[in-house]
Amino acid sequence: MMNNIISIETATPVCSVSLYADGKLQAMFESYLEKSHSKYLTVLIQEIVRSADLTLSDINAVAVSKGPGSYTGLRIGTSTAKGLCFGLDIPLISVDTLEAMACGVSKYMAEDILLCPMLDARRMEVYSCIYDHQLQAITETEAIVIDSESFTSFLGNAKIAFFGNGAAKCKNVIQHPNAIFIDGIHPSAKDIGTLACRKFATSSFEDLPAYEPFYLKEFLAKKPKSYF
Repeated sequence: MMNNIISIETATPVCSVSLYADGKLQAMFESYLEKSHSKYLTVLIQEIVRSADLTLSDINAVAVSKGPGSYTGLRIGTSTAKGLCFGLDIPLISVDTLEAMACGVSKYMAEDILLCPMLDARRMEVYSCIYDHQLQAITETEAIVIDSESFTSFLGNAKIAFFGNGAAKCKNVIQHPNAIFIDGIHPSAKDIGTLACRKFATSSFEDLPAYEPFYLKEFLAKKPKSYF
């Protein structure tokens, strides 16, 4: 009997869902429409299960991108994943968003190049973490304001690949011969699924009722306009 895992990625404007069976990717669907998560996520899940000639009762676990990332996106992904897990009585797996991004890029980079996924926060701030080729975190995941001195202690000793929707705005600020910028990289359910399969094999599951996304920063709601 195959182990079927659905993985959900909603940490950025790109919404994606993947299906793995016994550690092998079966399908992945993505939506690039802005603010489409709440509208299309459940549709993508239904379609990906149908495309594999399965039903939801054939799913053995659900994995979700845990953050950091968009507050709204992470909430939608988490509530959908938890709803499926509660309804189907199956385990929940969470995967660090930045680690999954590093996992996807590591397949195409030399082993001596460090990996620094960046997710856009606001202004010159990004969510980032530096990983080696084995996906071991070298720095803490943090929200940092980028300036010309950022990462210089690492860039003096190694090449670093910067990628993600927060990297583009840093190109003109981080100017170093060892800085490599890769365009077009976003968090993907395919990479969430890769790491989720490893966690499933070791039964690394979340406490379903207590699970919350990793927001990294507190949500700051915009103040309503005053008309008086």
